[in-house]
Amino acid sequence: MCDCKIIEDPIEDIPEKKYRLADFFNAHWDNYTKSPKEYIQPEQYKAVNAIRVCRTRALGVDIYACENCGEIREVYHSCKNRFCPTCGWQDTVRWANRVKGQMLNIPHRHAVFTLPHALNGLIKGNGKHLLNILMRTSADTMKDWISHKYRLRTGIITVLHTYGEKKDSHYHVHMIVSWGGIDPATGILKRIEGEYVNYGFLQKKFRNKFEDSLVELYEKGELAQDFENKVSFLKFLRKINAKNWAIHLEPSMELPSNVIRYVGRYSKRACLSEYKITNMEGEYISFRYKDYKNIDIEGKPIEKELTLHYRDFFPLLLQHVPLPYFRIVRYYGLYSNRGDISKEYLSQESEEDELEIKESRDIYYCEHCKQRREYQFTEIEKRKTGRAEQLIIKVFKRQEMHKRMVA
Repeated sequence: MCDCKIIEDPIEDIPEKKYRLADFFNAHWDNYTKSPKEYIQPEQYKAVNAIRVCRTRALGVDIYACENCGEIREVYHSCKNRFCPTCGWQDTVRWANRVKGQMLNIPHRHAVFTLPHALNGLIKGNGKHLLNILMRTSADTMKDWISHKYRLRTGIITVLHTYGEKKDSHYHVHMIVSWGGIDPATGILKRIEGEYVNYGFLQKKFRNKFEDSLVELYEKGELAQDFENKVSFLKFLRKINAKNWAIHLEPSMELPSNVIRYVGRYSKRACLSEYKITNMEGEYISFRYKDYKNIDIEGKPIEKELTLHYRDFFPLLLQHVPLPYFRIVRYYGLYSNRGDISKEYLSQESEEDELEIKESRDIYYCEHCKQRREYQFTEIEKRKTGRAEQLIIKVFKRQEMHKRMVA
């Protein structure tokens, strides 16, 4: 299973990080690339090199100073790569704060739709095609069911995750589903009363929708596979249908406090949080994970520790680097075109940020003089870098130059 459960502790309770993933890559990545255990994709090279130079002088450091007392603060540039644990978290916080005011002012539910592990091979061989189908059919399943049963147009935010607790392949989507919607006949916003869900119907609907699209790909000759013929392909599908496909829905949550906490923690984050890294010693790295097969007396999964050699850890982790230009967060139903939603139906919460970026709360503020520090100049370290690092730095410099010209 994955670790994407609703957590009710506040953001401020997150402990300080003890280890940085970049340090482990710096220590062993160059040796690993000489004889990799698995083929390294270009996007994986790019992600690793981005993480290695993130918040270093290679990308540059902005110098801010208080014009009153002269106190100086250095602000390091980040790589902005989607796979970077630091940048992924900051991007998530900004996105969550932006999207919370664009959601319907009614309860929402957290839903998880999971594909059988027997499909992992096909997914790895067909990349974005099957992941696109997973995201579309899971959202359509919830959208169609609510439309059929309650006669309402619902809003859905879908997030793709490809990993489980041990960072193995575990393809599933997390959805934030408005528990209600707009009546197409009257244009009135309505809530769904109660928590009833027809799990059997949803499981069958999801499976049928996904497999119909899968068969269509096969018949068009667009599915990379090694089945002898269509009969063997259909036998394979019949075999994985022996068990119901996994679907889970949490109880409905009032918007925005509880829902946005889920959005902020689990939308675009990197697959391994640096807070879960427990040790880096020599060629080995250890991290915490939850074992859902072993439950304590309170019904919670027991937390364990996994230790891996870098030759096993790197390919395990990097298989989850997002595909180029692949959108892992998507919007369906009413949320696909939020401009059509009347403002009176949207969340009326204050614009003040509920979720903050912990590390940057006082970067631009002088505690002594109680005023904002002013930008002075940017320093970039001149050093020998790899080709991938040079490309990242070049793109970053171009982006920074454009932002300053616009400002």
